Amino acid sequence: MDNMFENQVDDLDVLILTQLQEDGRKSFTDIARSLNIAVGTVRNRVTKLLEDGTLRIIGRVDPHRVGFHIPASINVSVKPQHIEAAITEIAKFREVSYLAITTGEYDLVVDVACRDANHLTEFIINRLSKVVGVDKIQNSIILRIAKVAQPDLNLVKIAGSHNHNEYGFISRE
Repeated sequence: MDNMFENQVDDLDVLILTQLQEDGRKSFTDIARSLNIAVGTVRNRVTKLLEDGTLRIIGRVDPHRVGFHIPASINVSVKPQHIEAAITEIAKFREVSYLAITTGEYDLVVDVACRDANHLTEFIINRLSKVVGVDKIQNSIILRIAKVAQPDLNLVKIAGSHNHNEYGFISRE
């Protein structure tokens, strides 16, 4: 069974994405030069990756450095029949920077950035807990961010009998 990632991007896309992970502001010219390909190829590939949702280029800030002194990660249980509606509503909250559906005891992981303890308290008590279907909330305050990164794209390489090209990625031949 093919890996979903392999079906969405090819080896050249991965090389371009790796360059953008190192520096999201890196110019198409610099990427093309480092990969020995045409600038138009980089531009077309990045446009495709942006349009199909594979790539999003954002500026991610350290919340503590910009005035959000109480960032938190909140686990939320939601009654099954309300999951989709809860996701839609929670995603609209301005404090939410990350929202994921998970398995296990909790259904959602919600990362928020709050100015202070009062802001976090207000968010949890007056808004999050009032979302229809929310059953249980467990929050953890983030004391310090030690690493913010995307995973190394080379980790998607599959070991074994597959043929790897000159870049070390699986060949589709």
